[in-house]
Amino acid sequence: MQEQEGQTSSAQVTDRDRAAGAHPDASEDARQDAQPSSRRGSVRADLGSPERAGILAFYRRRLRIDDLPGPSRGFWAGAMALLGLALVLRLWGLGGIGELIFDETYYVKDGYTLTQTGVEMDWPEEPDPAFEAGDVDSYEPTGSYVVHPPLGKWLIGAGMLLLGADSPWGWRISTALAGAAAVLLVTLIGRRLLRSHTVGLIAGLLMAVEGQAIVHARTGLLDNFVMVFALAAFGALLRDRDAFRERLALAATRVHLAAASPSALGTSGGLRPWRIMAGALLGMACAVKWSGIYFLAVFGIMTVLWDWWARRAVGQRSWLLSGFVRDALPAFFAMVGTALLTYLASWSGWFASTIGYNRHLAESKGVATGHGAVDALHSLWLYHVQAYEFHRGLDSEHPYQATPLGWLLQLRPTNFYYRSYDYGEHGCEVARCGAHILDVGNPLIWWLGTVALGVALLFGILYRDGRAWAIWAGIAGGYLPWLLYLDRTVFTFYTIAFTPWVVLALAYALGLIMGGPSASRDQRFAGGLFVGALLTLIVLVSAFFWPVWTGQVLDVHQWQYRMWLPSWT
Repeated sequence: MQEQEGQTSSAQVTDRDRAAGAHPDASEDARQDAQPSSRRGSVRADLGSPERAGILAFYRRRLRIDDLPGPSRGFWAGAMALLGLALVLRLWGLGGIGELIFDETYYVKDGYTLTQTGVEMDWPEEPDPAFEAGDVDSYEPTGSYVVHPPLGKWLIGAGMLLLGADSPWGWRISTALAGAAAVLLVTLIGRRLLRSHTVGLIAGLLMAVEGQAIVHARTGLLDNFVMVFALAAFGALLRDRDAFRERLALAATRVHLAAASPSALGTSGGLRPWRIMAGALLGMACAVKWSGIYFLAVFGIMTVLWDWWARRAVGQRSWLLSGFVRDALPAFFAMVGTALLTYLASWSGWFASTIGYNRHLAESKGVATGHGAVDALHSLWLYHVQAYEFHRGLDSEHPYQATPLGWLLQLRPTNFYYRSYDYGEHGCEVARCGAHILDVGNPLIWWLGTVALGVALLFGILYRDGRAWAIWAGIAGGYLPWLLYLDRTVFTFYTIAFTPWVVLALAYALGLIMGGPSASRDQRFAGGLFVGALLTLIVLVSAFFWPVWTGQVLDVHQWQYRMWLPSWT
């Protein structure tokens, strides 16, 4: 297996590299980059002499910059194969269940009325049978009270515009395509973060066959979109980090060669379009569900800390002040400002309507100013206060509620759908059968992933491994905030939002097992065999659980074999 930068043991780092501030896991290629590679030639054409290249190499080591693995047809072929696998697993039989399952009863119908009126509309009592039968226009002429922003429902509605609101394919196609895109994103992010073709492909494979990812991609719910937008934002911030560090290394080299005093506030970060893109994507995550704000907060802190560390690493004396002025303040406006504008734009249908729920709440409460735009924003704010009170007070009992303390181990998964059949019904060939959609992850991925998160935390603390802390940023944004709400009614299916970072943690740990470029041939061979065998087992477990992820009709005894824990039933 071909490994690239970022996998060598900390024991193999030379004293010279430690003195220069090299990453404990930096590769031989990064330590010997006095001769710039062709991938850097156009960027550093003015630094092409050996002396200048050597100084640049010094600063790149200080900044722990490792080149991405070079272009590889094998990698891209593998990435496209994984995308194809993801599409098959998410589209195969997507419309096989012609009923609205679990919370599709809310979001599919809301998505449809958004495409028709611009806002979510009320429905008569027990509307699902009529809607499932194709009577999709039986909604009432009044706006509906909803507690989630509209973007995710707009995306579900877009699928129905494409394939029809009377088709189960239309209800679910948007989430299916988003779920497949997440597999490609994880593959590319794994390659960039872990600096390895092989580990990136491992991460993509794990995401492609993961149960939570499959179930959510085959169901018209909102959480899958939160995950995709947060993941894409994480990838954009990785691109921004790498570009900024290269810019900083070049600037430090030029100052060094000129023997001049640097600017009091250090190097400007420039426009940084990837950071602006991340802000827009995180605004989209918030516009699907408010839980996206946790990712916005954590990723915003993460990107500023990356900048502060980089300025300190190149020896800027005023790194804290320059990082605040040059990086933190612009990052706030680029990310929070862009996210806020994106979020408000997602409510454009509500602003344009006259029938949206609470559209004129400011007037009804007697606090209107007479200025339309101001009153609309005030009404939206008051509406959000109402929705927040609903979420905060959500503590009613539910048979599938699950404490966040057990989410990582998938102790109490959510039942999305279950039907029982007798002999002769729906292809049942035994006395009793069942069709089940259980939103449970692949147990091996989650159980080993939990261990891998511990490994990443250990390496982050002991070896100051930035890759490990980046993975934990995703966990901090998607999981840790829920530990503050142990008394609320919450569900294991929320874990889809941070599933990619569990997968990345497991891929990171498997990369350590395989060893880096400086590992012995025997170690790499043995590690590769072990990892290959484990991945084969994980894929087989996913194949075993496929029937209860997709609602296949099963002999009740076969179903029981897949209920590994009593709490799963």
